[in-house]
Amino acid sequence: MIPRTLFSPDHESFRDSFKRFCDKEIAPHHDAWETQGYVDRAVWNKAGENGFLCMTMPEALGGADADKLYSVVQFEELNARGFTGIGFGLHSEIVAPYLLHYGTPEQKAHYLPKLASGEMIGAIAMSEPSAGSDLQGIKSTAIKQPDGSYLLNGSKTFITNGWHADLVIVVAKTNPELGGKGTSLFLVDRGMPGFDKGQRLKKLGLRAQDTSELFFNNVRLPATALLGGPAHENKGFIALMEQLPWERLQIAIGAVAAAQAAIDWTVAYVKDRKVFGQTVASFQNTRYKLAELQTEVQVAQVFVDKCTELVCRDLLDTQTASMAKYWTTDLQCKVMDECVQLHGGYGYMWEYPITRAFADARVQRIYGGTNEIMKEVISRGMGLGGK
Repeated sequence: MIPRTLFSPDHESFRDSFKRFCDKEIAPHHDAWETQGYVDRAVWNKAGENGFLCMTMPEALGGADADKLYSVVQFEELNARGFTGIGFGLHSEIVAPYLLHYGTPEQKAHYLPKLASGEMIGAIAMSEPSAGSDLQGIKSTAIKQPDGSYLLNGSKTFITNGWHADLVIVVAKTNPELGGKGTSLFLVDRGMPGFDKGQRLKKLGLRAQDTSELFFNNVRLPATALLGGPAHENKGFIALMEQLPWERLQIAIGAVAAAQAAIDWTVAYVKDRKVFGQTVASFQNTRYKLAELQTEVQVAQVFVDKCTELVCRDLLDTQTASMAKYWTTDLQCKVMDECVQLHGGYGYMWEYPITRAFADARVQRIYGGTNEIMKEVISRGMGLGGK
């Protein structure tokens, strides 16, 4: 196996610390959280107390000024252990960076320390019942009023952390006639009149992850709720596109970690399980199949590590990130399917981690932009067609 050179001794020390946190605060409860459909709020507070939220934010705003590799460690550990209910990644490395990169000084000072402490949980509301990967097709509107406020109307669906969320970054059209160029981002707080949360959605996988519908009915937002202030009106789509490479790489990082974990579980299982008086591992088909899977995951790991190096230097482009997201999530689903097969009937039993990993993996090819959209992005980067 090719040695990984991404992480310093400090990163590995942090990995050990985060593993201990997972052992104590997540592992004993995750099964119960899958049954209830959301993680307990307390785990967010404990993560904040231990400095595990918004680590890459400035120290003056509650973070640790850490590099992205500390977050990468978190993604890997959570995905490798199947703790898919934990929405730290979206909170710390999607919501918080939008505030850091585009927020006004007042917005940063108000929200980031609360996100870092776990006092507030963050979500971002892009997808709608009629608009998923095509963000230009969203119907939600935030129309400016004579007094300078905005009136927000619309609905969002499939929103991760949506039910727990205290702060939601909402994507809405401020000038619908301009299409995507008339999009803005708004900061919407829990409890605002007209802002309601729908039922927690019941999903094939990710059962401990609270995923909700959100509804906005004449929510009156002050001018200060526009992310970035007046200069950022109608510039939301640009911000969304700028952040997508890192967001999509996060999915790829988790995909490789989950796939490697599935192989490790399966290797242990086939060494122990016997069929016709011999271990499943002794059959050539088993050995060759696992050899093929391990080779592909190793290739994916090297590519994703290179992409991670690039993103840490702000050099990761949209096409390469799309390649990583599409390739690794397709591979993840392939690995899970083959490993379920090698587990036989037990691979279909929910108490086995491979079964839950199989169910959790399927959405990876859908969210963050479907893999079909990723191929469209890649082909356009090659100078091929497309409208």
